[in-house]
Amino acid sequence: MSMSLRGKTNPSSDSARTAVALRRHVLSFQAAISSPERCPVPVIAAIHGVAYGLAVDIIAGCDIRYAASDTTFSIKEFDVGLAPDIGTLARLRHIFSNASLGAELAYTARTFSAEEAFRLGVVSRVVEGGMDEVVRESLALAEEVARKSPIAVTGTKHLLMHARDHSVGLTLWRALPPAH
Repeated sequence: MSMSLRGKTNPSSDSARTAVALRRHVLSFQAAISSPERCPVPVIAAIHGVAYGLAVDIIAGCDIRYAASDTTFSIKEFDVGLAPDIGTLARLRHIFSNASLGAELAYTARTFSAEEAFRLGVVSRVVEGGMDEVVRESLALAEEVARKSPIAVTGTKHLLMHARDHSVGLTLWRALPPAH
């Protein structure tokens, strides 16, 4: 029995099957990159060195982002002829405090520093030093959060994520479970 008779064809010979397979692949990849958002507890990113392209996609899905002072960032996909569609653009509009500068960075793939990332709201803290220092600060923050009530932590994360995507009225009345 040939492969095509069992319903499996060479994707290059059938553009519809190729499109469906590509869509599945992209959705799977997007789901992986979005996993920090689905995590019930806060995800803290300790960023150091070079954070280009996919690294920006991943950190954009994290709840809290610290960067070492030597970190450089770039939405690099644009330079290789791709739209940054794995999550960067959808999330950065909620993160950037300056939408115009966010658009500039997306359209130019310009490298920007940790200090500029802080001014834009991409990171909440710039830690002087490199990997060791930013990891140490991030772990200290994680320990502080871990000492809090787990109900308060998970409930706050849920409400912050819901509020990002919904109006105030919907967040206040529909995000919480009904009272019994």
